[in-house]
Parts: sequence; C-alpha cells; structure tokens
Amino acid sequence: MQPTNPHILSIDDFRSGRNNFDVIIDVRSPAEFALDHIPGSINCPVLNNEERAQIGTLYKQVSPFAAKKLGAALVSRNIANHLETSFIDFPREWRPLIYCWRGGERSGAFTHILNRIGWKAMQLEGGYQGFRRTVIDDLEQAAKDYSFNVICGMTGSGKTRVLHEIQKLGAQVLDLEGLAIHRGSVLGNEPNIEQPTQKGFETALWNAFQSLDKNQIVFVESESKKVGGVHIPDPLMETIRNGLCIELRSSTQTRVSWLIREYRHFLSDVESFKHKLGLLTSRYGKVQIAKWEEEIDARNFESLVEELLVMHYDPSYQSSIERNFPKYNAEKFVQLDDDSDEAFAKSAKAIMATVKS
Repeated sequence: MQPTNPHILSIDDFRSGRNNFDVIIDVRSPAEFALDHIPGSINCPVLNNEERAQIGTLYKQVSPFAAKKLGAALVSRNIANHLETSFIDFPREWRPLIYCWRGGERSGAFTHILNRIGWKAMQLEGGYQGFRRTVIDDLEQAAKDYSFNVICGMTGSGKTRVLHEIQKLGAQVLDLEGLAIHRGSVLGNEPNIEQPTQKGFETALWNAFQSLDKNQIVFVESESKKVGGVHIPDPLMETIRNGLCIELRSSTQTRVSWLIREYRHFLSDVESFKHKLGLLTSRYGKVQIAKWEEEIDARNFESLVEELLVMHYDPSYQSSIERNFPKYNAEKFVQLDDDSDEAFAKSAKAIMATVKS
C-alpha cells in the first residue's frame, strides 16, 4: 500500500526512482553515516554525535517529553544552519530525498521545512533501516539471479588486473577486492585507506549489482569468504563458488615482479611490512619471522617475496581452490606471459575466447 503522506517515497519506489532526485540527504549523525549510508548521499546531520547521545540519555533518564523538547530546539537550530550554509542558493526546482534512521522524526522535520519553503522534498519510508532491508533482500536475490565466471590463480598472478582488462572488453565484472578496499591477504590492506564496515561493504555490493544485467555472465575473481575484515554474504559466495573457473597462470618470476610493483608501499614503509609479517608468527615461528625481517632490512625483496609465495601463499591456494570451487579444472587455464600491459590484455582476450568456446 502506498504511503498516504504525499511527501513520503515508498521503499519500493526508491529502487527505481532514486536517480530522479538532485541529492539524497542523510540527516543522521556523522557516526551513523560513517557506518553505512545510501550510495551517493550527503550527510547533513540534524543532531551531531554528542547531541544525539545527549537526547538519548535524556529520553531514558528523564522522560520522552523532555527529550523531544530539547531535541526540537537542537534540530531546528541545525536545520537553519544547513539552510543558510548549504541550500540557500538552490532554485525552486531542486528535489532532495531525505532519510534518517527509521522512525522519521529527524527526516520528517527536515522534509516538512523544505516543503514549506517551496522545494519538492521527499522523505524515504523506513529510513536507513528500510534501505538496509532492501540491500539484504536484493543481495539474496542476486545470488539466485546471477551467474559467474571465476578467474582463479595463485597470489601475484594478476587476477584483478586481468579482471579490469576483461571489463574493458565489454564484459560484466564484479570487483570484490575493489569494493572491500582490500586485496584479500595478510598484506592486502590498502595504505592509508580504511576498509568499509560490513554493512558498508554490503551496500557497495548492492550498488554494484544495480548496473549489472542478470541475463549476462559476470566475471569475478576467486576469493575466500573474508576479504580483509569483511565477508562476502554466504548465498552470494556459494553461487560464485559454483561458477565456471578459468585459471590465470604465470611464472614465479612474473608473479614476484608484479607483486613488487603492486605492493610498492611496503618497500618504502618497511616497519609496516614487518608488522604484517609478524601476524604470521603463530604459524611459522619467531625464527622464520626474524629471517624474513632480516631480508627486509637487507632490501632483498625479490627473494623474500618468492619465499613467501612458495612457503605461504601457494600451498594455501592449491588446497583452497580445489576444496571450495567444485568446477575448478586444472586443464582450463590461460597463460600470462609477463606483467606488461600487452600481456594482461592478451590474457583477457584469451579468457574471453575460452568462455565463448
């Protein structure tokens, strides 16, 4: 049933109509916004972090009425500030969509004032929690609707790079590591960039699916369930693991060369490199970790990377790929000649040809 309030956009209409608005405004606190938010939205809080905590305490310790009185004063003051500093020059035709947490108190107040001014503002039904339910439901449906071709390959074989080359050829791609902001190993964090929260990662996944056609194959690279600190939703992971596998193979020399190029930040920040390797102490012992640290100090990066591949990454890959990807076939592979741009482009075309054959 459609909402009776003409200024409320139902969550079903949001799916198809969110691009009809000039801006999506999240009026929750900055802390709430940082955990997750609708893609593309901007944060114009009507209560900041401290104010929201203050109102919550007042609600519990004194009374809801006392909390609402102070809340109204703070919300009104903050809305006035947003109007004066951010929206004062916008034309009458400006159309914002506004949401808060769930109940609509904060977004309702903001929407009401903007409409009284003359703008055609809409409030999202169910707020962030309504959107969150949409994300969960749509990701579960995506696991049923989409089919995947999986690019497998040992660490350093250039799977992500080939995935991007495949995208250039017009194929559909889901870059899980890009969405997770992590390369999927103990050394995989991106320098100076935080990973999204679990909810933020799932929202990024949801957003990526909005531009994909379920009637066409999607290329993805093989991943474990966890990519850094976030995990791929189980139904989607199961569907991916049942996809057709094409292995990208390259020599150890090529993989070492590519990894040194891709992880160059560790070569300049050796203390960070040592810290990451220290996380493997329980597996390899202090003596081995100390040996690797000596290699770092001596800047013997090529031999160190090769040893890490042979000792740590390669054995883990082989056991994992055969256990988790039932359609993996060692005979179905494409060779990467070296780590040049031309070689990656050539391998991408070969993978496309393999899939079509």
